[in-house]
Amino acid sequence: MVSVQQWTGREASALRAALRMSTRAFAEHLGVALRTVAKWESLGPQTQPRPDTQAILDTALARADAAAQARFEALLFPERKSTRAADYETWTEDIERAVVCISRQNFPFASTLLNRWLTGHDPHALDDKGIYLYGRSLVLLGDLQRDQGAILGPLSASHSYLTARGMFTQLNIPRRVAQIELSLAVVQEMSGQLETSARSYERLITDERLSRRDRARARLWVGTALSKEGDNEYATKIMATATREFEELGEPEDWSVAHQKLALAHRGTGDLKQALHYIDIARTTGTVDSPMQRVRLDTAYGHILLSDAATRNDGLSVLDQAAQVARQYGLSHQLRSIEGIRKGQQQ
Repeated sequence: MVSVQQWTGREASALRAALRMSTRAFAEHLGVALRTVAKWESLGPQTQPRPDTQAILDTALARADAAAQARFEALLFPERKSTRAADYETWTEDIERAVVCISRQNFPFASTLLNRWLTGHDPHALDDKGIYLYGRSLVLLGDLQRDQGAILGPLSASHSYLTARGMFTQLNIPRRVAQIELSLAVVQEMSGQLETSARSYERLITDERLSRRDRARARLWVGTALSKEGDNEYATKIMATATREFEELGEPEDWSVAHQKLALAHRGTGDLKQALHYIDIARTTGTVDSPMQRVRLDTAYGHILLSDAATRNDGLSVLDQAAQVARQYGLSHQLRSIEGIRKGQQQ
């Protein structure tokens, strides 16, 4: 990312243009008076914002997405608009495409999009902008590896996340660092480190680097880890609090997922009536356009049905369907979960 040693009206105007904002919207974005932005526009390099406003502009630039940062650099330094700038724009587009592919569990294409950049660049030879894009690519690769069940080892989600955390720490982007720490806690939970992951989640619940939505997710996942440890009664209380937060935030998908996890916790307490109630809410309100979410919902539903002898055959049928989708999309971790449920029923 290009940095600004001393902001003048010229750089401030370039940032407004890069963010594609009107003068009024830019003033509101920064929290400054409209006449201040108008002054920057009219006087350009002949005026300098006050020190506190310089810091506000630094923050606005740091929080801009990669595409806006590329436009900012091109506006300030048109002579630098070279192959590298074009590469960064293409890289940003590939990251956006990879996000969509991972959400749809199209892992081979997402891997191709990400690895073309990760294998083609030495991160030590990149500028700040290149390091940012490299770190974003590593995080997405970690998400892909996590969804495939590769959570430990040199070619795993853990390794990708840890490397990316180092990069965002170097760039001093606390929000990205905290988001990676949340992902690392998920990996700990998936690898069976339930007590460790619960402690990590509890710490992140109050971490101001995270958005309120991410802090609510951390609260929900504390409940998940506790439920897996067998502390289902306490887990349901924590999950219920997270569910209310998602409702207040207007996050219907997270709200639906919370009901799915609440259903499993109630199953753990032996309250199958409540378990079926919550899983029905999850199945009827969730946007099941992702194979991963479809498998998770069916796995939870099948697990609950297996808990009652009268619906055991239905539960096995639902789990069979979930396993078929998991195999089709290479969801190894979900397959292992399904097999674990089946073995538990046989014992």
